Amino acid sequence: MAEYNGPSIVIGTAGHIDHGKSTLVQALTGVDPDRLAEEKRRGITIELGFARLDLPSGESVGIVDVPGHEKFVRQMIAGATGIDAAILVVAADDGIMPQTREHLAVLRLLSVPQIVVALTKCDMVDDEWVEFVSDEIRAALLDGPYADAPIVPVAAREGRGLDELKSALCAMVGAHRHAHREGFLRMPVDRSFTVKGAGTVVTGSLWSGSVAPGDEVLVLPAGKKTRVRSVQIHGDAVDAAFSGHRVAMNLADMGRDEVRPGDFIAAVDAPAASDRFDCELTYFDCEGNGGELKSGETVRVAHGTKETFGRVLLMDGKTELSQSEQAFAQIRLDEPLCVLRGDRFVIRAATPVRVIGGGRVLAGHPRRRSILSPCDKTMLTALAADDVQSAAKAYIEEPGALRGVTEIAGALDLDRADALRIARAACSGQIICTGNQDDPLFTTKASLQKATSKIASTLLKFHAASPNELGMSRAALNHAALPSFDEARFDAALCAAIAKGDVVAISGVLSHATAGAAAHARAEQRANDAFSLLKGTLTPPFADEAIGLLGCSKGEAYAALGNLVDDGRAVKIDRDLFYDAAVFDDMAASVRVHIESHGPSSASDLKDAMGISRKYAIPVLEALDDRGITKRNGDLRSL
Repeated sequence: MAEYNGPSIVIGTAGHIDHGKSTLVQALTGVDPDRLAEEKRRGITIELGFARLDLPSGESVGIVDVPGHEKFVRQMIAGATGIDAAILVVAADDGIMPQTREHLAVLRLLSVPQIVVALTKCDMVDDEWVEFVSDEIRAALLDGPYADAPIVPVAAREGRGLDELKSALCAMVGAHRHAHREGFLRMPVDRSFTVKGAGTVVTGSLWSGSVAPGDEVLVLPAGKKTRVRSVQIHGDAVDAAFSGHRVAMNLADMGRDEVRPGDFIAAVDAPAASDRFDCELTYFDCEGNGGELKSGETVRVAHGTKETFGRVLLMDGKTELSQSEQAFAQIRLDEPLCVLRGDRFVIRAATPVRVIGGGRVLAGHPRRRSILSPCDKTMLTALAADDVQSAAKAYIEEPGALRGVTEIAGALDLDRADALRIARAACSGQIICTGNQDDPLFTTKASLQKATSKIASTLLKFHAASPNELGMSRAALNHAALPSFDEARFDAALCAAIAKGDVVAISGVLSHATAGAAAHARAEQRANDAFSLLKGTLTPPFADEAIGLLGCSKGEAYAALGNLVDDGRAVKIDRDLFYDAAVFDDMAASVRVHIESHGPSSASDLKDAMGISRKYAIPVLEALDDRGITKRNGDLRSL
């Protein structure tokens, strides 16, 4: 196998039924694209056909032949998706027909950049009629993007005009700039079948990225992983295929029923399918008499090689679109589609079925909305202008938002590396980077200030309501102050508040720097008072007695004793008994000396060695056991 140097440009056919598309493709390529028995029997194309065309210039292109019958417009849209150019086929004996106009609308809505018109069946009419139909075609193209498209008369069965058509295709291919994108591997599946001895094979036009044998890929929307066994382009086994190639992939451990036309083969890190997308939508009823497109209307949404129902929600209170009018919209889907920013789509009326518009995806994974905030509007306007940097800036600048790299990548349909690069480039003026530098957050100074102020005000309210409490736990403060923030966002805001000096953190407790100062001072005094009860004595008061002596609540007394333990000034024997740390060390030393001198000793002997009563000795000895200083064996203890 070697690198493939064949067609990287795909040309689709378009036109009314029985205008000679398949005959023309066979005459140009030598390949009959009608491969199904039913297609042979009925004399019409039902499914997509594919062939390779070698041009006189030495270049090759892939040809996608599409159905012309009105019942198969969905298959036509599937074939037109991802093509680089088109041959619009018009029969000289019929002229412009309904499906001619509908297919032309699809090409326009999918933003296919160039077309050549093949005026077929010229052997069935005279030259004057050829001239008349050519004028009719030119008039139909006049107000659209294909006004300058060449019109080439041909008679495919006689071979007349084929050289001229190939020359026109050469000129079109020579002027073509490859429009496919790099990035994630994405290929909409247009055929899925089983090859005996090989397994499941899928075909499609590679929209972006590349694929090679051995690659692990996803089948979307199901999300099942599989491995690519082999790759072919027009029957040739290759080491790799790239954006723009017509590709066949043999998939490992994948049944035919697990991958169908309409699915996507995608990179393992590609975004998941989405049940909605924001778009720039154009209403273009191909019949021209459909009235207005109303917000909330149910339509058929064709994207890639799949069609599903969806509901059009026009943005910002707009209620309807007139013919050729354009607006931002969110389309809510009945079934998820693998949409990403920049993809083209077509919408058809639910009934009677006809093409009524289409457009470009601006955001493949937006939140549910139809009313736009100023930041939303700025972001969509930037995306419509292909200005991703400005869109990222608007997204980060949404008031109150702290945006993570994954969140930015999802909103703009980027991979993490590109999202991080673009977000860092936006850091100037009001936009800052904060949080964990391995997974940073991006926000504005105003949004971060708002978050830190909320933390500070929440602590102020807490201290006012609970003047004797030192402060709040991290989880409680997160819930009370910024409940919509996850752990990473709250930590970033908290660190900023601590750095600013509004908040102090002592022993895991968060308090306001000024309002909590008095409580901390009182707590420190209680701790000192508690230590005075323990200092130097072998018989310190138990906790219940200490509460009365300190003149505070039970919670405050235990907090004071706990602070002494944290500071290393006291040792907790059990829940109710605390010792001066120095006294405890002396008692431990006495026990060690006694056992070293007398061997394993009873509690009674050790009690006397420490100079304390049994009431104190038993919990102290158990504490020594717990610390690994002594070891109990029956009634005796050894070191």
